[in-house]
Parts: sequence; structure tokens; C-alpha cells
Amino acid sequence: MTAEKLWIDVDQYINDQVTGEDAVLAAAMRAGEAAGLPAISVTPAQGKLLHVLARAVNARRVLEIGTLAGYSTIWLARAVGDSGRVVTIEFDEKHAGVARSNFKQAGLEARIDLRVGRAQDVLPRLAAEHAGPFDFIFIDADKPSTTEYFEWSLKLSRPGSLIFIDNVVRHGGLADAFSQDPDVLGMRRFLERLGKESRVVSTAIQTVGGKSYDGFALALVIG
Repeated sequence: MTAEKLWIDVDQYINDQVTGEDAVLAAAMRAGEAAGLPAISVTPAQGKLLHVLARAVNARRVLEIGTLAGYSTIWLARAVGDSGRVVTIEFDEKHAGVARSNFKQAGLEARIDLRVGRAQDVLPRLAAEHAGPFDFIFIDADKPSTTEYFEWSLKLSRPGSLIFIDNVVRHGGLADAFSQDPDVLGMRRFLERLGKESRVVSTAIQTVGGKSYDGFALALVIG
């Protein structure tokens, strides 16, 4: 058995025993696949992790940068409760259309504010609208712009806010100082910035599983 096959099998066992993905979430994932969207959504276990973290900080206002088919959005919208709100930003109108349908099927339209456009255009508008501060922020969009998304997340957060940044390890490419991959370069630039930011306490974790080898960063805003 290959290492990757083992990771997938363990992920499946965790999903069966702990994650609790239901028919609505599974249908949202299938809808993205059927529409030909990239297979880059979080796994069920990762979605549940986002849900648990959002609940742990009692999040009522959540910002998501990168919607795709809305699978992670549904996990987060369930975490905020009836009085909560998730603002999610998606660049691609096709992806947004699939997400809207999934939100409707999940019965969560009232909790979700889907904004379509470039995140670097939408984020300043959110700041101008005084949409924040957000209690929990999930960054999972184009990797070269992650540093800029993090900067805006700091502006839209408060002490106690939690910022989760996905896909930082890039199959180990993060450690390659000579890489020319734009995604790797984006994450190296971001982590160098993160390590110098005094307004957060942070870490980054390597992960394996259904999405192979990657990882995430987590930052708690303290000032």
C-alpha cells in the first residue's frame, strides 16, 4: 500500500467515525464535481475542523475568501447559528452559481452573503461598509495573493479573531528556496510576512489525507 493510499483510507475512516458529513454536504461536493469545478475543495474532515474552530471562538460573523462550490461555506454557516452571517467571496461566476444552488439546497441562504468579484476589489468594499470585525476568517483563494488577503483580514478582524489560511505547504514545495512555482512563492512570501506580524500569534501545520500532502496556517489576532 502506498503512503497516499493509506492517507486516503485513514481519512475515510475518520469521516465514517467522526466527521459526520451528511447528505446535504455530500450533495454539495457532488454538485461541484458535476459542474466541472476544480477538485480543490476542503475534505470533510477539514470542513469539520473549520466548523469546530468557528464554534470554539463563538463566531457570529465569518469571512471566507474563496467560495468554489460552497462546501466549506456550508460548514461555516452551520457554525454561526441562525443569528450569524457568513460573507463569502468568489471570483468565478460559474462557481458562484453552483454555490448559490448548494446554499439553497442546504437551507442556509439567509445566513450567507455571497459576493462575486476579485477579492482585492471586494475586501475594500467590505471595509467601507463596516462589515467587520469578523470573528473567524478562512482564506482559500489564489495563492500568490494570500499575503494581501491576510493584510485585509487583519483590518477586518479584532483581538480574539481567528484566521485560517489553507494550502500553505504545497506538497512540500514550501521548503524549496529555488522554486519558481507562483503558488509556492506566494506561500513563502505569506509565511515570511506572518512570522513578522506582532498582532497575531500563529503557527503552520503540515497535513496528509484525501488531498495528499499540504498544510495550513492559523493566526489568533491579539492586537
